[in-house]
Amino acid sequence: MSDAIKNRYDFVYLFDVKDGNPNGDPDQANLPRSDAENQEGLVTDVCIKRKVRNYVQLKESLKTPYDIFIRQENILNDVIDSAKGDKPQDRQKDLCGNYFDIRTFGAVLSTGDKGAGTVRGPVQFTFSRSEDRIYQSEHSVTRCAVTTKEEAKKQEKREHASTFGRKATVPYALYRMHGFISAVDAQKTGFSENDLNLLWEALLNAFEHDRAAARGEMNPRKLVVFKHGSHLGNARSGELFDRVVIKKTADLPREWKDYSVEVKKDKLPNGIEIIEKL
Repeated sequence: MSDAIKNRYDFVYLFDVKDGNPNGDPDQANLPRSDAENQEGLVTDVCIKRKVRNYVQLKESLKTPYDIFIRQENILNDVIDSAKGDKPQDRQKDLCGNYFDIRTFGAVLSTGDKGAGTVRGPVQFTFSRSEDRIYQSEHSVTRCAVTTKEEAKKQEKREHASTFGRKATVPYALYRMHGFISAVDAQKTGFSENDLNLLWEALLNAFEHDRAAARGEMNPRKLVVFKHGSHLGNARSGELFDRVVIKKTADLPREWKDYSVEVKKDKLPNGIEIIEKL
């Protein structure tokens, strides 16, 4: 664990969406997620973690130590039971050493015949929240093909046979996510400087290999990192996040340039370094 990170980090991640659905809510007919009280848009932490996992999987091809634990077709109990060691802490160490997402985000490893307890990851994301209210647009879409013979018979008398569907989009929204990286928890999982650099890389490329018609145009816009000079931290995260100030430059924002972003660097607390990745 000697190469685990020794500094605490907090960060602000900005990304936007244009004519797409960044994170549909299955409980609301897959409409873009929103705060029911003020209609600000939401993207879950799980959604962004999935994109980070997918990028790491594409880049590293599931090779140790960058395998991905939470992915399609993985039988988690089999993975847990195959971990080396007779004690839960030994199996945790083995799994953390092999799987990037376990030593980054943590995991529940208490299932299976050889439960290995729970690992709390050093990297935590908040929900992303849009800077303004979002408008949940719904669009009717059609296709000329049908899926069954019964549908075809029903449409034989129509001049232009078609079936109907629905698509939901956000015309435009800028989302803000906060992140926290604990050097204390990193010592427990072995989250290293190489892992940290790969995390930044994954966030900056999260949407490049996740394109889909339903998601429209999604792009990272800014990543502001606050590096602490110590493992416990040199300032409260909330005070640091307040230094990233976003203001509208248009009454109805429809693109990135309709916002201005200022990172206040004056009178920084001792031991704090600001690193702008975008």
